[in-house]
Amino acid sequence: MKKISIIAGVLLLAGTLFASEGYEKNPMFESMKDGDKGAVVMVHFGSSYPETRKLTIDAINEKAAEEFEGLEVRDAFTSRIIMRILDRRGINKDNPKEVLEALKAEGYTHVLVQATHVIDGIESENLKREIEEFEDDFKAIRLGKSLLTSPEDYKEVAHALGERIGKLKRKEAVVLVGHGTHDPGTASYSMMDYVLKSEGYENYYVGTIEGYPTFDNVVTRLKKAKIKKVKLMPFMFVAGDHANNDIAVDWKEMLEEKGFKVEVILEGLGQQNKIQDLYMEHAKFASENEAEDMAKKKKEYAAGQE
Repeated sequence: MKKISIIAGVLLLAGTLFASEGYEKNPMFESMKDGDKGAVVMVHFGSSYPETRKLTIDAINEKAAEEFEGLEVRDAFTSRIIMRILDRRGINKDNPKEVLEALKAEGYTHVLVQATHVIDGIESENLKREIEEFEDDFKAIRLGKSLLTSPEDYKEVAHALGERIGKLKRKEAVVLVGHGTHDPGTASYSMMDYVLKSEGYENYYVGTIEGYPTFDNVVTRLKKAKIKKVKLMPFMFVAGDHANNDIAVDWKEMLEEKGFKVEVILEGLGQQNKIQDLYMEHAKFASENEAEDMAKKKKEYAAGQE
């Protein structure tokens, strides 16, 4: 246990050093003056499954409230389909724009937004654009990074998964299935696969439902490694509709048709405390550091060279 703690500490320090490049120290909440009001907005894709919502979304919202004690903490969902389903059940969830508009109307001046996106894909890009629309409405508004941002993030996630799964038996493997994306962010899944193996988790494979690596890519590699049994697990923050249907049913059946024995581990990444803590590290970093104005730095550098 002591060895694991030391490794985790080294990874955290390395990740902090890597993440700090391009940023300068500027604590946003500590700089608030009399009359200023601070808030944290946790943004989630959402889920219509109450159990996974409780174990992931509600859990990390509570962790944010503890981490940022004294500040207003609210959440927002981005999936309109999920929001409509919940609304029919009497559960109202606002989208990020609606939450930010409300905070603006209530006189909040400093806002930190932290999403539970796994990768920087289409969802995170959309959120960035929405936040940019509010830059003139608050004294400060910042966005924390997605789960997988720095190389050290990937390493921490790899070790969290390894500890969660435990030791594998001979000819046994873990298949992690992410949602996937059709933008360059899909490369994150291949990097996660690479880092897992680089960190010693040889029989861990990453696939996606709607991107790359595909189901066929994963099967080819499983057969090449002569794998007989697969532990199938979602590589998503929540274990919602995709996990319960596309993974626990479709992928399971397709793997069985290929001759593999399959065990489904139906839980989201957000159920793991270490994953939640990593999101909180990203949120804290964003609250304490501000991205440098690179255009301004380039101008200053160019002026100094003349």
